Amino acid sequence: MISYPQALLNKILTRDAITKRANIWRMFNKKIVFTNGCFDILHQGHIDYLSKARDLGGALVIGLNSDGSVKRLNKSPERPINKEQSRALVLAALVLVDAVVLFDEDTPYDLIKAIQPDILVKGADYKAEDIIGYDIVKAHGGEVATIELTEGFSTTELIKRIK
Repeated sequence: MISYPQALLNKILTRDAITKRANIWRMFNKKIVFTNGCFDILHQGHIDYLSKARDLGGALVIGLNSDGSVKRLNKSPERPINKEQSRALVLAALVLVDAVVLFDEDTPYDLIKAIQPDILVKGADYKAEDIIGYDIVKAHGGEVATIELTEGFSTTELIKRIK
């Protein structure tokens, strides 16, 4: 069995734990930025995206699709390549990331509702109004932002090149 440093494991949180942590961050006036995704095979496009998201606030929270929710997205039959715990550990190891929370629903709507982020972020391939959680964030005066994706980097394309 592999042993991981507690500091790393402390960044992988349950829904209840992230709600409490978000309340603590708010007490210190930290803006909470939320994004979500599969983050199956981490690549430069992910790092560019996450660093831009992190620059928008004081704490970056990633809602990570569980293995089951990735399968339901029908990206491809072999996805996810990496299991949820592995993907969570890799993300938690990034200095850019303050917390990782797995969600098993088809969308992160309930997780966004629990966290109440100040800023909701997705790639610019989405229109802000179409982003899941837009209504929640806007209702409390938050911001919904889109970030240009780094051209030439996607997990789907990376898998094609590997094959």
